[in-house]
Amino acid sequence: MKRKPSTEATAAWIRLMRLQSRVLDAVEQELKKAGFPPLAWYDALLELSRAPSGELRPVELEKQMLIPQYSTSRLIDRLVDEGLAARRECKMDKRGQFVEITEAGRELQKKMWSAYSAAIEKHVGSKLSDADAAKLCSLLDRLGCSCDAAASLAAKDSAPAR
Repeated sequence: MKRKPSTEATAAWIRLMRLQSRVLDAVEQELKKAGFPPLAWYDALLELSRAPSGELRPVELEKQMLIPQYSTSRLIDRLVDEGLAARRECKMDKRGQFVEITEAGRELQKKMWSAYSAAIEKHVGSKLSDADAAKLCSLLDRLGCSCDAAASLAAKDSAPAR
């Protein structure tokens, strides 16, 4: 017989899902209030800016962002339309393409960080001590999250992975 989750594990799951939804909604509202586009734009621009040459194949961007392919395609279209990214043909495989961040994209990502970091502090940082945040990362690591990688990237770039 397969083991069912305990009441405590189910309660933790429900809290985790509700919290994720509430905090993401709050961050989205903070960005909107500051006159910025949605968080997905920031995430895409951040991933592109972190790529060694400032470019990724669409499928690589999709994997980094953990959103469905159709959403990635539409997001790329919007970024290109706004001049924040450009499509570039792959020289080795003419059918393939890269998405490359533009200077305007780099500038927007940096500007968005001010509102995004303030929202993170307001909705997470101000509610947890650094020790509590480290403990939460440790617990999330046990569930398969990579908080250590996110923390080192945040420290390095002064920007969170998400």
